[in-house]
Amino acid sequence: MAMWRPPERIRHAASAGSWPTAGQAEASLLFSGIKVGSLSLASRTWVPAMVPWRATDEGEVTPAVLDWYRRFAEGRPAAIVVEATGIRDIPSGPLLRIGHDRYLPGLRELVRVVREASDGETRLLIQLIDFLAIRRRPDPATYFARYLIPTDAHRVRLGLEGADEATLRAALARLPEARLAEVLEARELEALRMGYRERVTDLHLPQVRELPQVLPGLFAAATTRAREAGFDGVELHYAHAYTMASFLSATNHREDGYGATLEGRARLPSEVFRAARQAVGEDYTLGCRFLAEECIPGGSGVDDACYFAVAFARLGFDFLSLSRGGKFDDALQPKVGEAAYPYTGPSGYECMPSYYSDAVGPFGRNLAAAATIRRAVREAGFTTPLIAGGGIHNFEQAEAVLASAQADLVALARQALADPDWFRKVRSGHGDAVRLCLYTNYCEALDQRHREVTCELWDREGLDQPGITRSADGKRRLVAPPWREP
Repeated sequence: MAMWRPPERIRHAASAGSWPTAGQAEASLLFSGIKVGSLSLASRTWVPAMVPWRATDEGEVTPAVLDWYRRFAEGRPAAIVVEATGIRDIPSGPLLRIGHDRYLPGLRELVRVVREASDGETRLLIQLIDFLAIRRRPDPATYFARYLIPTDAHRVRLGLEGADEATLRAALARLPEARLAEVLEARELEALRMGYRERVTDLHLPQVRELPQVLPGLFAAATTRAREAGFDGVELHYAHAYTMASFLSATNHREDGYGATLEGRARLPSEVFRAARQAVGEDYTLGCRFLAEECIPGGSGVDDACYFAVAFARLGFDFLSLSRGGKFDDALQPKVGEAAYPYTGPSGYECMPSYYSDAVGPFGRNLAAAATIRRAVREAGFTTPLIAGGGIHNFEQAEAVLASAQADLVALARQALADPDWFRKVRSGHGDAVRLCLYTNYCEALDQRHREVTCELWDREGLDQPGITRSADGKRRLVAPPWREP
């Protein structure tokens, strides 16, 4: 599937900047400790959740999952957040799940592996997610024959009043493209062109109407399992295109008290947090990831995010991690047989900008919003740590984020994937050995195709070495080669 790019297409290059000596790193803000809830972190470095597509189709931890997180832990970041993990016990493909006790043995092993690989330095959190139904874009013949529900409105628009269902379906299937928008309702046309997708505003659907009654218990049970498995904390996934972010969105016009106003939109995310907090107690680190800006027409902006951040701080969230964009609303049309992907449109670009960009560029694109949100939290009297990132790849950038009070911790995602040893290398005075991310979004393209995520900087290196675990197609290694400090 094609990806949206800014029309300017200005090429930007990552810069190493000036790497610190070991002494300078030790004295830096980046490598100073910080408390996040009940956790004492050794530095202000954070590896946010990334989905590597290595679980089983039943959501179980695999050896490849263990290898993925072991490799990050060897780099000694202060904290790693495990990929978005489903809270329901339902099929969801090769994504981790935590909706049943049978997942606990694998998750406990994951915690053990990270602790061992980092000598106990890296704290491990897990991101908990819920998502609504989405289907693949159908073949038009199949859509009109099976999925569309014919109505009298269709008959009237076609001048076929009184026609039986078979006649009506056949007439609809013969419609030229230009007439589809005249005959089909907007959601019917979307289901044909993009694939069917549930929204939190579909109150005619019982499973959607009942989300406020169902989700607090599901998140609370998942949080309890996370604690039982040994995770140091939980990140509630309130970002991007998924259920909880959709409740926070300015596009949420529910009229049952769970939408329409800022207070209504924050109500379910607040109730989910309270249920999770009650389940695990005050001494367990519990925060969330949400959007600084949705980056879609009519979507939430920084003012909304400031309101939510203060509300969450007041409730007692232990940390607030910020992202941006990544919505279904402006996703590009998928091919027939594929599902819409929320990182293909302009909002998706804002989430994962590439080295071809506009004048703003791909580096630190979310930091101005983060600074505004953090300032709102502080002015409201709260000290809740705020985590920000987005295209951060060198020490000077990271240190500047902290020195200018744009955030309290710095997240490195694609750069950590490019070089999991970034943290060890920089802290030990070997920053000149860092593999800088190219920001080509090679990794993101693999994610879009649901293939094991790797980095082009290392995934073809040393393929003939013994013990190398390869991708399903045999062409790529699955983890970065080891680094031994000189």
